[in-house]
Amino acid sequence: MGEDFVSMFHLETKRLLWLIGITFSVILAFQYLELPYGNVFLSLFSSDKLPTSENAISQTTYTNKTIVNNVTIFDQENSTDEVAIEKGNVANDTAPSPITGFVLEPEWPQNKSQGFHDSATNVRPNITTAVLSNDDNMLQSQKDNVTNSIKKESFRPSPPEAKVLVSPTPNIQSKSSSISNVPKQKQEFHTPISEVTTVSEINKLLIQSHASYRSMKPRWFSNVDQELVQARSEIENAPIVKNDPELYGPIYHNVSMFKRSYELMEERLKVYVYREGARPILHSPFLTGIYASEGWFMKLMEANKRFVTKNSKKAHLFYLPFSSRMLEETLYVKDSHNHKNLIQYLHDYVDLIATRHSFWNRTGGADHFLVGCHDWAPSETKLRLATCIRSLCNADVKEGFFFGKDASLPETYVRNAQNPTRDLGGNTFSKKTTLAFFAGSMHGYVRPILLKHWENKDPDMKIFGKLPKSKGNSNYIHYMKSSKYCICARGYEVNSPRVVEAIFYECVPVIISDNFVPPFFEVLNWESFSVVVLEKDIPNLKNILVSIPEKRYLRLLMRVKKVQKHFLWHKNPVKYDIFHMILHSIWYNRVFSAIS
Repeated sequence: MGEDFVSMFHLETKRLLWLIGITFSVILAFQYLELPYGNVFLSLFSSDKLPTSENAISQTTYTNKTIVNNVTIFDQENSTDEVAIEKGNVANDTAPSPITGFVLEPEWPQNKSQGFHDSATNVRPNITTAVLSNDDNMLQSQKDNVTNSIKKESFRPSPPEAKVLVSPTPNIQSKSSSISNVPKQKQEFHTPISEVTTVSEINKLLIQSHASYRSMKPRWFSNVDQELVQARSEIENAPIVKNDPELYGPIYHNVSMFKRSYELMEERLKVYVYREGARPILHSPFLTGIYASEGWFMKLMEANKRFVTKNSKKAHLFYLPFSSRMLEETLYVKDSHNHKNLIQYLHDYVDLIATRHSFWNRTGGADHFLVGCHDWAPSETKLRLATCIRSLCNADVKEGFFFGKDASLPETYVRNAQNPTRDLGGNTFSKKTTLAFFAGSMHGYVRPILLKHWENKDPDMKIFGKLPKSKGNSNYIHYMKSSKYCICARGYEVNSPRVVEAIFYECVPVIISDNFVPPFFEVLNWESFSVVVLEKDIPNLKNILVSIPEKRYLRLLMRVKKVQKHFLWHKNPVKYDIFHMILHSIWYNRVFSAIS
């Protein structure tokens, strides 16, 4: 009897072990195949939670050094399905992140404003507290206390298409190459970028990319994919618009396509906004200053009831609500010349999103978007976020702006958050007594050249350095309103708030910034309401302006007034305003890059 009982016990034990083994095999098979929501199984084994409060604080130390890459580097001159980070080599100064233990050292170009460069001798700055202060010393003190500021997110295995290299010894510097298998993008065109890309060439590049570029094929299809394909067909076959009272045809490339695309956006677009992430870098709009565009968009997007959906399965787009300005304000250690911790923070955030939700992995991030106005946003997002639709103020053809995917974000200088349209408008033509006006700090290389040739050289050319301070910046605004042309010369980067300011104060913008991609260029014909002057032609600036006949100038001025509504912020968004136009650029690029 006892032997029978033992035999039966052994048999039942074997059955139980087989059942456990089969169960785990099924779980692993689901995860490996990346079925929809398959990564839910991973979350069952992780107790780490995302920081949701501003002061949630802790730090996690990892024992392994890991290089994690699942990105597409878009290089129009040399696209490839296998991309080597740092030109195939991991930098010699790669030490584990103080937060994650993960090493992700991207190549970073010198920043013109900070003289930034990577150096093996630089100490990686600490990630800092999420508290703002007007006192620089207090802010610096907060930045020095990183470990008491931001709670680390959990890190889970990367998707199958990412090649993960693991070094068992975290203190040994890695010198091996890092090559990542990235989501394939259909890029059958090869359009070399000239040294200086004109506005006309920019328009051609956009048309070519829309015809040839397609994002990664979704790992599994859903209804939203078919809806995007259908929308593209309807836009391409839009009914002809002749006399629309709301849209003045000549300021658009194709008013019929724009009108139909905008209508479809209003009818169908659904955006899922991720809730993850701690303030102030995420979910913290900053509504004044030259970087206000990203803050206003964030505020209005998160509060929007028309486009935002809580049902992620119905979303055509996924918004990553971080602020590039707050990323710099919060994490950058002054004079450190090291931005690696800023990049690492974004990488960790995306990895969290990719493992907590299935949507990033479904499209390789192609249906995700970000809105960043800080000068450093392109470099901060060029690796882990390269597959996203990036709406950037610093839209530079030479600095990784990808036509057909990325969008140019208007840089707007908002002086009054309570009334963003205060002082709107300009003088009538008869009261525009100045031919051309510019004033500003000597940022970059173009403005010193401008002043060298035109400061105090001609009474018609009011070209200054920085104007003396005045209440409400009234002197600057007065010059803008009373000038025929407002010079919009680039600073450290290609973008300048003067472009939108000129339109705001009804002054014809004169853009002097080679390779700058103007905002909303997908639909707006900038040559119809602005003047673009090459940097090399600054000595001939007055001759260029006076050669424009008065009749043509009046037409330009009238069109500036017509396009103005597309560049205005409203506390409650209105049709065709800047909020809707930013969203439309993102929608438009997603529609034309979706796999058909």
